[in-house]
Amino acid sequence: MTIYFYGADEVPFGCFSNFSDHGFDLDGVWWPTSEHYFQAQKFKGTRHADRIRRARTPLRAAELGRDPSLPLRRDWEQVKDDVMRRAVATKFRAHADIRDVLLSTGDEGIVEDTTTDHYWGRGRTGNGKNMLGRILVRTRTQLRADLADALGSDSRRPRR
Repeated sequence: MTIYFYGADEVPFGCFSNFSDHGFDLDGVWWPTSEHYFQAQKFKGTRHADRIRRARTPLRAAELGRDPSLPLRRDWEQVKDDVMRRAVATKFRAHADIRDVLLSTGDEGIVEDTTTDHYWGRGRTGNGKNMLGRILVRTRTQLRADLADALGSDSRRPRR
């Protein structure tokens, strides 16, 4: 069974949305949501990036990040997937409750159920790249490996 998500307020999978209220510290700065981080990285090192970070809501951060009058960093198309991977992984490592939700999905596919975004979601035709869903699945795999490593290192400790 594929898991579909979209709105941050959906229970239990709304936490998969970049608009979910799960902030984190990354690059020495607090980010209110992964949407704030992602949009700001389009303008890394500029005052506009900090303005996006300080946006009141993730929707406002998205609007500021999509301002067509501002030039994106030159390497944006090459780095945007890695930026999203870092944001998503950091968010789920920072919050045990949503990490548990992600891990509870087993081996199911995860799809951002949006008709307006063919790259990050399923798109209008349903055949979009679903890069956010793919990143969530990859993050889930990494979290499982981290958990297995932690359990393995505990079992190798001498007992007192």
